[in-house]
Amino acid sequence: MTWLRSILDGRPIWINALMVFCGYMTFIYLPWDLFVKPVAVDHEVWFGILFTGWAAKVAALPHWAIYAAGTFGFYRMRSWMWPWAAVYTAQIAVGMLVWCVLEIEGGRGWFSGAASFVPFAALTYALWNARPLFQRRT
Repeated sequence: MTWLRSILDGRPIWINALMVFCGYMTFIYLPWDLFVKPVAVDHEVWFGILFTGWAAKVAALPHWAIYAAGTFGFYRMRSWMWPWAAVYTAQIAVGMLVWCVLEIEGGRGWFSGAASFVPFAALTYALWNARPLFQRRT
């Protein structure tokens, strides 16, 4: 448990949660998504636009790179994570709003979009204001 404590020390809990999420996406989900998940059922969303099939496989590659950079950047609390973590999270917030509005019919899209947008907007705000936390760690 000492090694785990040494990894998690020095960061707020919410940044540790982001680091663990990025690690999960980098080492578990995206390799499965790219190499195991059938092309016919693959979906990726960028800027609220849904990609399917081979386009989704191609669109997953930048996601993989971003999550790998996020894992390393949060682990080392690199200065370049500010503002890029906030910018990427803002893209997710807007993308969730757009995706819900475009994909959900019957007038529920705006409500679902707003419900998805708010937590990501709050996370964007927290990351934007976390600039002092992103200092190089040895």
